[in-house]
Amino acid sequence: MTLGTINSKPKPVNLADVVEKARDTFNCGVTRPIEWRRQQLKNLLRLYTENQNAMIAALQKDLRRSKMEAVLLETDYLINDLKNTLNNLDEWVKPERPSKGFVNMLDDVVIYNDPYGVVLVIGAWNYPLQLLLLPMAGAIAAGNVVIVKPSELAVACAQFIAEMIPKYLDNDAVIVVEGGPEETTELLKQRFDYIFYTGGTNVGKIVYEAATKYLTPVTLELGGKSPVYIDSTVDIRVTAKRVLWGKFINAGQTCIAPDYVLCTKEVQDKFIEAARDVLKEWYGDEAQKSPDLCRIINSRHYSRLQALVDACKSKIAIGGGYDPKERFIEPTIVANVTGGEKIMEDEIFGPILPIVPVENAYEAIKFINAREHPLVLYVFSNQRNIHTLFNEQTRSGSLCVNDTIMFYSVETLPFGGVGNSGMGAYHGKATFDTFTHKKSCLIKNFAVIGEKLGSMRYPPYNDSNMSRITRLMAKRSMPSFSFLPYLLTFALGVGVSYGIFAWQKIATEDL
Repeated sequence: MTLGTINSKPKPVNLADVVEKARDTFNCGVTRPIEWRRQQLKNLLRLYTENQNAMIAALQKDLRRSKMEAVLLETDYLINDLKNTLNNLDEWVKPERPSKGFVNMLDDVVIYNDPYGVVLVIGAWNYPLQLLLLPMAGAIAAGNVVIVKPSELAVACAQFIAEMIPKYLDNDAVIVVEGGPEETTELLKQRFDYIFYTGGTNVGKIVYEAATKYLTPVTLELGGKSPVYIDSTVDIRVTAKRVLWGKFINAGQTCIAPDYVLCTKEVQDKFIEAARDVLKEWYGDEAQKSPDLCRIINSRHYSRLQALVDACKSKIAIGGGYDPKERFIEPTIVANVTGGEKIMEDEIFGPILPIVPVENAYEAIKFINAREHPLVLYVFSNQRNIHTLFNEQTRSGSLCVNDTIMFYSVETLPFGGVGNSGMGAYHGKATFDTFTHKKSCLIKNFAVIGEKLGSMRYPPYNDSNMSRITRLMAKRSMPSFSFLPYLLTFALGVGVSYGIFAWQKIATEDL
C-alpha cells in the first residue's frame, strides 16, 4: 500500500528509531514545562518573522503564488495564529474545574490538560507552510513531541521546512521527516499517540486505517465538493466577487474553495455577466499574463484539470484556455451543468467553476443532501429564513453566509469536516484542544464527614444504606443564578441614585 508518486529521494532514515527517540524525549518530560513550550513558540515566531521573504519565495517557486496571497493566506496567517497562542497559553493550560454535584461537594473535581505524547503531523502541498506549521505549533503548545512530514510535491517549501525547523526548534522534540509516499507509508507503521493529516479523502482513509492498528486518535482535514447556493435577493456583483475570489485564489487549489454553484437559470445568467466583468477587471484580457494567478502544482494535476475542461467545452461560458508549458488553467466558468457530468464526480481542486441550475432552495438542498457532506457550505441570500433552512436541513463541516473562505480566518471558530470531508477540528484554542487529552481527576480527602457519608457504599449491603445513597446521588434541578449579575447591577444603580439624591437634598437644606 503506497501513497502516490515520489518526487525526490531523501537520505535513508530508520523511522522506527526516529519515533523511539521522540518517545524517549517525551518520557523524559522535556516538553511538559510551560516555559519550554513558550520558548519554542517564541523561536517559531522568530523563524516566521526573520524568514518571511524566504517563505514567500518558496511559495512562488512551488505554486507561482503572488506575494499578496502568500502573505494573507500563509505567512501572516501563521504569525497571527502563533501570537494568539502565545497570548493565551497560560490560560489554556490551566486545569479546568467543572461544576460538582451534591455528592461531591466536599471533593475536588479537576480536568487536567495533558499532552498526548508523540504526535505525527502530515502536511499538504496546496498550502504547504500553513497546513503543516499551524497544527505543529498547536501540538507544541499542548506539550507534545512532534514529528512533521511536509508534502514532497511542494519541493521548495519542504526544503525550507527541513532546513529551518532544526535551526530554531528543539531537534529532539520537533523532528522533520522528508520524503514521499514510501516514507509516509513507513511512518504510518509506527505507533503514535495522535495523528493529524491534511489532504485528500482517499489518502485520509489510508491514514485512518493505519491509525486503527494502535487505536490512535486522528484528525483528518480532507475536502470534498463545497457547494454555493445563490438566490435572487443578493447583490450579484458583490456575490460574484466573493465567490470568484474564493474559487480562484491559489488557482482553485484550496480545500474550502467553492466547488460548484447552485442557482436558478435567471441568477446564472446575471452571475456570468457579472463574473465576466470582474475577471477582466482582476486579470485583464489575457489572464495568463496576470501576476496574480497561481499555477497548478504538477503535470499530473494539470492533466486532470485539462481533461475536465475538455469534457465540458460546449458549456464553457467564460475561460476554457490552458497551457501545458506553464501548467496554466484559465479561470473557467461552465454553465448549465447537470449532476451526472464528469466534472461533478470528484472535488475539482482547480480554477473551474460549474453552475448547476435549480428551481429553488429546496431543490438545491435535495441536490446537496444526495452527495457526501461537504467541508463547507456557502449560502448567498438576504433572507434569514433561507439561512435557517440550509442550516437546519443540510450537514457540512462549516456554514458561511454571504461570503467565501473568510470564516477560516476567525480564530474562535473551530475548523473541520464531517463524514467524508473529515473529522476533528482546529484553529485557535481548538488546535490546542485537539492535541490535548482531557484527563479527569477526582480528589477526595480523609475528612470524617466525607468518609461517614461514603461508608454507606461498603458491605454488608442493606436496603437502608441503598436508599440513603440513591437519595444522595439523585440529580436535582438546581436554581439558576444567571440573573444575579443583573440584579446586583440594578441594586447598585438604585443605591448610587439614592445616595446622589440624598446628598443633593442635604446640600439644598444647608443652603
